[in-house]
Amino acid sequence: MSIKDVVALSGGVGGAKLALGLSRVVPSGSLTVIANTGDDFEHLGLSICPDIDTLTYALAGLDNPTLGWGRRDETWSFMESVKALGGEDWFRLGDRDLAVHVERTRRLRSGETLSQITTDFAAKLGIGARILPMSDDRVRTRVLSDGGWIDFQDYFVRQQCRPVVRALSFDGAPESRPAPGVMQALQTAGTIVICPSNPFISIEPILAVPGIRDAIRASGAPVVAVSPIIGGKAVKGPTAKMMAELGMEATALGVAQRYGNMISGYVVEHEDAASVAGIAARVTAAKTLMLSLEDRETLARVVLEAADALRR
Repeated sequence: MSIKDVVALSGGVGGAKLALGLSRVVPSGSLTVIANTGDDFEHLGLSICPDIDTLTYALAGLDNPTLGWGRRDETWSFMESVKALGGEDWFRLGDRDLAVHVERTRRLRSGETLSQITTDFAAKLGIGARILPMSDDRVRTRVLSDGGWIDFQDYFVRQQCRPVVRALSFDGAPESRPAPGVMQALQTAGTIVICPSNPFISIEPILAVPGIRDAIRASGAPVVAVSPIIGGKAVKGPTAKMMAELGMEATALGVAQRYGNMISGYVVEHEDAASVAGIAARVTAAKTLMLSLEDRETLARVVLEAADALRR
C-alpha cells in the first residue's frame, strides 16, 4: 500500500471516524482533511463550527464516544445556567467545548480567518493532519420544508430532522472561495477520499465552493468514496430519510449515483456489494460500520488499498 498526500472530504461523525483511521495509517503531514462549514452558525453570540470541531476532537482524542459529538468528560454548568435564565438551550454547548467557541469568536472578530484559527487549534492539540475549512467565506446550508426555508441547525437540532426536506441550498457558496491550501492539496493529491458522510449536507456544500469539484475531477488521483448507507439505513443522522424525501433511492446505489462520474472507487458494506455491481466505479466490499478504533484503521487501509488498485 503506497501512501502519498491523501486528501479527505469530511463532515459529521462518520467523516470524523474515517479521518481518525486515516490519520493513524497515513504518515503525519501527508493527510489533509477538508471540512464542511455549511453547518456553521452563530449561537448565543458565538461562532459555532460543528463539523470542524467534531473532526478536531476526534483527531485529538478528545471526542465524546457516547454522544458522537462534543468533548469527552464534559460538564454542562453553562447550559444549565442559560436555561435557568430563560435563554436558548436547544443547542447544547458543554463547558469544555465552550472554550473553543469563545476563543474562535474572539479571534474571528480580531480579523483572523477561520483557516488560520483552525490550523492553530489543531497544532495546539497535537494533531498531525492538516484540517482545512472548505472556505473562509460564509456558506450556510438551508433546508426547504413544507413550512418554508429554515436554517440547517434549526432543522437538524431544534426540530430533530422532523420536517420533510423538499430542497437544499448553500447560501453564499457561489461567491465563496476555497480556503488557502485547499486547491493546492487537491491538485497534488495522490488519493482523494470522500468519507462516509451525508452526501447532501456534508459533502455537497464542499463541492459547491467554486473550483473544488473541478479540481477533484482534474486531479488525476483516484477518488474513493465510502457509502454512508448500509442495507438501506444510515449509520447515523438523516441521510436515508433525506434521500427518500428528495425522491432518491435510499441505498448505497443511490449515493453512488449522486456522486456520478466524480468517483472512481466505491467502498460499501458486504451486503450492499451486489446492488452496486453495475456502477462505473470500481467497487470494494468491506466492513464499513466503524464501532472501534481498529475498525476505523482497518477501513482506512481498505480505502487506501482500493486507491492503489485503481492506480495499477
